[in-house]
Amino acid sequence: MDLIETRNKIDFIDDEIAALYIKRMELAKEVAANKRSSGLPIENPEREKQIVSRVTSCMPEDIKVFGKQMFGTLFETSKAYQYRMIDAPVKSELREAVGNGEQPFPVQASVACQGVAGAYSCIAADRLFPIADVSCFRTWDAVFSAVEKGLCEFGVLPIENSTAGSVIGVYDLMRKHKFYIARSIKLRVKHYLLARSDAHIEDVREVASHDQALAQCASFLSSLGDIKITRCDNTASAAKLVAESGRDDIACIASKECADIYGLKALKAGVNDIGNNYTRFIAISKKLRVYKGANRISVTVNLAHEAGSLNKILNRFSTLGLNLTKLESRPIPDSPFEFTFYFDFEADARTAEVQNLLAEIEEKADDFAFLGAYEEM
Repeated sequence: MDLIETRNKIDFIDDEIAALYIKRMELAKEVAANKRSSGLPIENPEREKQIVSRVTSCMPEDIKVFGKQMFGTLFETSKAYQYRMIDAPVKSELREAVGNGEQPFPVQASVACQGVAGAYSCIAADRLFPIADVSCFRTWDAVFSAVEKGLCEFGVLPIENSTAGSVIGVYDLMRKHKFYIARSIKLRVKHYLLARSDAHIEDVREVASHDQALAQCASFLSSLGDIKITRCDNTASAAKLVAESGRDDIACIASKECADIYGLKALKAGVNDIGNNYTRFIAISKKLRVYKGANRISVTVNLAHEAGSLNKILNRFSTLGLNLTKLESRPIPDSPFEFTFYFDFEADARTAEVQNLLAEIEEKADDFAFLGAYEEM
């Protein structure tokens, strides 16, 4: 039998499979309706095992595992189709958020930031909001509390750095307080070594800054020799500490703006280990807001500790042609070898396909948090 004849036979079988697939999906739709009316979950792993066991029992030994794989894919597409008919909480949230039409991101707002004047969060707030009434608070938690209590409309916080990675503490607070990302901005961060006017770099014996800035300048700090490292709440607080110290042997790592605000001079510019050093800052809101231009979605997911749980979700992103811009895992405290996954992806949360995908992830996950649909500047 030549290749063309073999392919013709395969085409005939494929057509039969396609026709049967349509019939199966029609029945899956009926199953979804029954489950919805009965309050039953879409997922039924036990029945899937029973089907695989039954259909592979008559297969030749050398293709049984491939039969299992094929039916596994069939189950996933069937469940994805059924999730279209399930009104999951995340779908209701999004419908309510976009119900009043597309609203432009506000030009003017009251904004809470962590730190003092000159902190990078304050700089980001001025970029996000052309007219920003900024109030500074000592901790990230205080920023969340200020927005939660209505003292400020938005909070601006760092979420990720290109050198030091994710700011996990902010992610934790997002979930703890159930807050949402309204917009984000990627800000190029150029660190300076600042000191009082009479100081010289060779005399520096102590450097103060925030943990993230210190991590981003680790190689430069090593070049200074045996110096004391002092950790501060943020870079601007470190600049204020140096300005008020009365000492010429202490310096800080902070922004150029801090030099102007606190009367310091730059001993050295660009002390970052990596020149292209960027930090993402987010504007957070207590209420889910989806503004005009929103094209990015962030979620966190705890998945079952079993083979294929992450791969099944990644396949759904691939099927819909959605670009993942971030996938990161973090161990779950008190749950050995189990992880929380952070997903950022490019998508329009207003579309039915994306809402159905979010509903599917929410139903499959052991724990799920929708962090927002927003635009990044």
